[in-house]
Amino acid sequence: MKDYFQRKPQDAVFTSFFLYAFSLGTLFPRLGDLQTQIDIDKATLGFALIGLPLGVQFTLLFADRIVRRFNFRLILMMGIPLLGISQVLAALSKSPYTFAGILMLGGAAIAVIEVAVNLEADRVEAHIGHRIMNRSHAYWSFGFFGAGIVGAGFSQLGISPFSNFALIAGMSSFLTILLFSKYNAAKSRRQSVVVKNKGFVWPSKGILLLVFFSLSAMLVEGASIDWSVIFMRDIFNTVPIVSGLSLALAAIAQGIIRYFADQFVDKYGPERVSLYSLIAMVLGVGCVVFSFEPTTALLGFILMGGGSAVIFPLAMSAAAQSTDKTPEENVASLAQFVFVIFLLAPPILGFVAEYAGLRWSFALCFPLLIVSFFTIHSLNVQKDEKKNAY
Repeated sequence: MKDYFQRKPQDAVFTSFFLYAFSLGTLFPRLGDLQTQIDIDKATLGFALIGLPLGVQFTLLFADRIVRRFNFRLILMMGIPLLGISQVLAALSKSPYTFAGILMLGGAAIAVIEVAVNLEADRVEAHIGHRIMNRSHAYWSFGFFGAGIVGAGFSQLGISPFSNFALIAGMSSFLTILLFSKYNAAKSRRQSVVVKNKGFVWPSKGILLLVFFSLSAMLVEGASIDWSVIFMRDIFNTVPIVSGLSLALAAIAQGIIRYFADQFVDKYGPERVSLYSLIAMVLGVGCVVFSFEPTTALLGFILMGGGSAVIFPLAMSAAAQSTDKTPEENVASLAQFVFVIFLLAPPILGFVAEYAGLRWSFALCFPLLIVSFFTIHSLNVQKDEKKNAY
């Protein structure tokens, strides 16, 4: 496998994204079962899930240094098993506080893996001479789709979350070690002077605009991943396999769009592709918020998944290619602000769902979608930096 990956390093990137998402996505289709198991309401479940963003946010303070210090294969071979173990332990939790504390461990693994796989995708892009970032994230979506289908099936069969998580953790860890034990990471796109890191990676003006641009997609994606299954169960009283379809359909729509997106980005440019994506998200959120039967809601989740597909990958590409700081710092600073919204969706939306209803939770996506329309030009960060240089 080493020789094959060295000949086609993009396949190593695609595989790493898939395994990462398959491990992470195992948790979400079983949230309804975990809620019942721990015997908590939606607001408390949302609070318990805050352990993930806390772990992510803390670790992102120094994730760029970890990625510089340790090679890509070691990060994967340690990070994916750590993520799986955190979920297995979380399934044994009897209180929301223990659940939140254990998920912090998973959040730490997520932060480092997230920065590492995106940087490797950017480096391989430079090495092979064409875009692979969106296709890389397609495999992330395919991983989530696989986890969603498996989780929904296990839930329908009455298999416990613990057994579900233990099986996936073991399988993902084994495959990661088997496939990446001898993989050599691509060389950096450019050599940069590394400034001593003070912990918090504050984004430049261009990266900050990318943050505002990306927030809506991360909230839409986070909302569909975290609450779609519970939405279908509570609003339409669907059986577990149908409830799980909401997550799986959103993921597969996202994956298909990402798989073919790079050629359209090359042809029409990132701004036009992003504009159509934002419109799809608006329509999708509208279908969910105003749905009166399950089919309309499922259509909404498909549009939400497809619409959110390219926003974050395009922002990551722009951040990695920005020249004001090192690629590690730019990617970490963007992830530090944006990815936490993806993980903060559970507590925010859970609180709103408990006191105002799940439909209002999804309606919170509309204001951030408006912000994204007004910051879509941020994808031309390199052009803006050159303009500022003169």
